[in-house]
Amino acid sequence: MTATATPLPRAGLAPRSNRTRLLWLGAMLALLVLCCALSVAIGTRDVGLDDIAGALRGRADSIGQAAVAARIPRTLLAALAGAALGVSGAIMQGVTRNPLADPGILGVNMGASLAVAVAVAFFGIGSAQAYIWVAIAGAGATAVLVYAIGSLGRGGPTPLKLALAGVAISVAFVSLVLAVMLSHGNVAGGLQSWQVGGVGGATFARMAHVLPFLAAGFAIGLGCARKLNSLALGDDMAAGLGERVALARGLASLGAILLCGATTAICGPIAFVGLMVPHLCRLLAGVDHRWLLPFSALAGACLLIVSDIAGRLIARPSELDVGIVTAFIGAPFFIWIVRRARVREL
Repeated sequence: MTATATPLPRAGLAPRSNRTRLLWLGAMLALLVLCCALSVAIGTRDVGLDDIAGALRGRADSIGQAAVAARIPRTLLAALAGAALGVSGAIMQGVTRNPLADPGILGVNMGASLAVAVAVAFFGIGSAQAYIWVAIAGAGATAVLVYAIGSLGRGGPTPLKLALAGVAISVAFVSLVLAVMLSHGNVAGGLQSWQVGGVGGATFARMAHVLPFLAAGFAIGLGCARKLNSLALGDDMAAGLGERVALARGLASLGAILLCGATTAICGPIAFVGLMVPHLCRLLAGVDHRWLLPFSALAGACLLIVSDIAGRLIARPSELDVGIVTAFIGAPFFIWIVRRARVREL
């Protein structure tokens, strides 16, 4: 995934001292702890401190304790998925120098979804490991396809062309997923529920399968932070500084694809987190990816946990999947970003 696009907008992003960044990072970490506590305590059934303390000790003697025991892995999954999507979005925006880049908008999420749907319907895969590998392969293939289509014509892969290509591919893949579900009624119910994107039904056993992939994605992404800073200066400047541009883009994109694919495999496609989080974090951390990526991880975790809590409260005593809540929040944010970036200049 590359781009010859204009750099990300930096208006209003004053330089930040490392001390200020550390203070904001500490505040974000404290906010994450608070969000986790609220996620455990709030739901279709409110619980007290006694129930929470009992569940943390491994007890499930009451309905409240059982509810807390179910919310703990759900909260952890929301935190991991939000962090992965936030970092993935920051990497994609850095690699493409595209303010509209996001795993959902660029179609990467839907590519992973289509790959899983086809594998389940036509090849009968059922293991968690197979889900993950198929989702990552689908995400990677879609990223290459979007870049190839966005590169056609004059001007190369501009931000607008990449975004339009991603949206078009997403719409096409949604139709293909629906076609698969309609023609295979035996798997339609499970795929339809998963396709919405959510963290309900999380278990530690399910999360254990994706942890190695998420850890690899985080490690690769954070290891490419300096390379992303070089790429932000432009290809010629990065090459002049001794950076191997193609290798840097390839490694960073691999990290983003691992994070996005693994998250989609276990949660389904969740859009807009990777778009919103990096833009908000630049207000606190600046444009240095060595700080932006950790900030995006914490902010993404907070956003997805809060969205999950909101989904439980809005439709109480039922609940809305987190993918629906992030879509409601993210769509207006996307429009604001487009207007702020002045599409005619993209």
